[in-house]
Amino acid sequence: MSTSDNVLMAEVSSGQVGKMAALFERHHRPLFRYFVSMNRNRELSEDLVQDVFFRMLRYRTSYDPKQSFTAWMYQIARNASVDQAQKRKAEVVGIDEFDGQRRPEPASEAPGPEETAAKGQDLALLRRALDRLPEDKREILVLSRFQNLKYEEIASLLGCEVGTVKVRVFRAMRALEQIYFALLKEQTA
Repeated sequence: MSTSDNVLMAEVSSGQVGKMAALFERHHRPLFRYFVSMNRNRELSEDLVQDVFFRMLRYRTSYDPKQSFTAWMYQIARNASVDQAQKRKAEVVGIDEFDGQRRPEPASEAPGPEETAAKGQDLALLRRALDRLPEDKREILVLSRFQNLKYEEIASLLGCEVGTVKVRVFRAMRALEQIYFALLKEQTA
């Protein structure tokens, strides 16, 4: 938990809304990566990041500086994501090409010059495996492994005990491993 983030958000909460710019600069990229990891849609992720910061301004008086700013921010992000998913689900009813159950294929990104072809293939396979995880398992891995949230922050965010978070991360990693090796086996067969 960053004390400076807590202080900045406390100042925003007390009416100094200009301080939100510093929080945006620090957190818009990690939030964007979180959303892209969850929905694989860059445009939607950009919209969701904006929505999170609007919601943070709107609900600024609900912020408790004794709690982790990061956990509070990701709780807002989760709520924004759920609201958006419900809205999109309502919009796509009746469209044949998207049944509301399948996730769009992740956009392929060309590996950088420093990456080998094998590493790029492994990464693509890992992304496919991550996409096949149930949303709750994917989310806990994204938060713990890619967003580097502490187990205490995740526990606060999910409303559970730290021990429960540890168990869920372990189970999600096991499930990811099983899916990854099944995909690898399919690929080499």
